[in-house]
Amino acid sequence: MDIGEILYISSRLFLGALAAFLAIMLWSKTRDMAWMLMVIGTIAAYAEIVYSILGLFGITQGTVPLVGSIPLPALILSNLPTGFLIAAFLVMVIRKFHR
Repeated sequence: MDIGEILYISSRLFLGALAAFLAIMLWSKTRDMAWMLMVIGTIAAYAEIVYSILGLFGITQGTVPLVGSIPLPALILSNLPTGFLIAAFLVMVIRKFHR
């Protein structure tokens, strides 16, 4: 593993952890559905970062179900944050049109 890979892994973990920490702090201060979905999306994005880095180290490889040649957990975790962000934006759009 060279310095570039270490920097890549470290920066993803650090920035993802910072975003997740700040999202959790916001979660405790808001009850707004759109913001809560954004927070959950941020936490899901961090879970995907951790899972992909564990995959780089070979920890998550094993007997996981595959969809084609893609592991099912990787497929779900990579799309989950986007799904929560879509839901958050949808809540905001619906709110704007119902006023």
